[in-house]
Amino acid sequence: MHDEFEYGVIGGGLVGASLAYGLAKRGRKVVMFDEADIARRASRGNFALVWVQGKGAAFPVYSDWTIASAMAWSSLAAELEDLTGIHLHHRRPGGFVLCLGEDELAERARDLASLKAHNPDYPYEMLDRRELAKVLRQVGPDVVGASYCALDGDVNSLLLLRSLHMALAQHGGTSLPGRKVLDIGRDGRGFRLKTQSGEVHVDKVILAAGLGNMELGSKVGFDVPVRAQRGEIMVTEKIAPFLHHPMHIIRQTNEGGVMIGDSHEEADDYNSVSMPIQSFMARRAVRMFPCLEALNVVRMWSALRVLSRDGYPIYAQSSTHPGAYLVTCHSGVTLAAAHADRLVPALISGARDTIIDSFGLERFHAEAA
Repeated sequence: MHDEFEYGVIGGGLVGASLAYGLAKRGRKVVMFDEADIARRASRGNFALVWVQGKGAAFPVYSDWTIASAMAWSSLAAELEDLTGIHLHHRRPGGFVLCLGEDELAERARDLASLKAHNPDYPYEMLDRRELAKVLRQVGPDVVGASYCALDGDVNSLLLLRSLHMALAQHGGTSLPGRKVLDIGRDGRGFRLKTQSGEVHVDKVILAAGLGNMELGSKVGFDVPVRAQRGEIMVTEKIAPFLHHPMHIIRQTNEGGVMIGDSHEEADDYNSVSMPIQSFMARRAVRMFPCLEALNVVRMWSALRVLSRDGYPIYAQSSTHPGAYLVTCHSGVTLAAAHADRLVPALISGARDTIIDSFGLERFHAEAA
């Protein structure tokens, strides 16, 4: 295969698909390489939150970035639904972080107050138990209070991924499923991307392959400081709607099942789950909502988060291979709107963006110095 494209996006998960869609709808000739479901991609196992509160406590510009994306999400959802006919079940009713002790509640208040100091308009509220029970009538007696942010919401992330792939095609973009990029080489003014089915020429290449960016990045001058972190999820049987707001570790899907996810493990195996961890998550969820105790668990899985050294996104251009870009983050759902409609225009134009510029690799060089 010797087709030529203006942009090649390596990675067909939520990050890569958002970028490829953003490029295609702006008239760029783009090809997306998608290793498909054999890849270790977070897109098939995430918690599907469009989440703002608490993010960026140690790096406030990340708070600004997530707020900007969350504010743009309704427009993205409407645009994709119009193009594809797929209802994404996006909602933004506001979300809660429930606290199971006074120490948890005090720590939560301190973290959000620091974000408020950075941004006086930062939208959050602290609720005591009495106030919370008026909104969440089935909340358990162990919950002492909560934080609330009106910008938080959720979506059906599997339908989001499907719609991005469909919308890419409708805008004339090319997707190559099952095509793992094995090597990247220079080719005159651009790059040769080698797959098992031949080579593809692109003028510019964007690495959006999650954990695969570590190996691919070395081929175009990047030292990519990311690691895998495992998270586990369980899903209950479907029940009538009772959770009308997503929580940071509990949400009821549009289909009625309750998702529970509350683990962070330094592990890179995603083919198993830990029963002690699943038990811990279940017990904590039942303390928050005792009505969950009677439900059957119907599915469990684990998936790998893609975390940089400091936990925040990386957006970079190679200094040794002009035209090669690196994009990696662990919030592909929340940041989908920002990636498609703010990061992509910046990549195309080369214009400086104060927020995007904050997420370069230079911050890690400063740490090393």
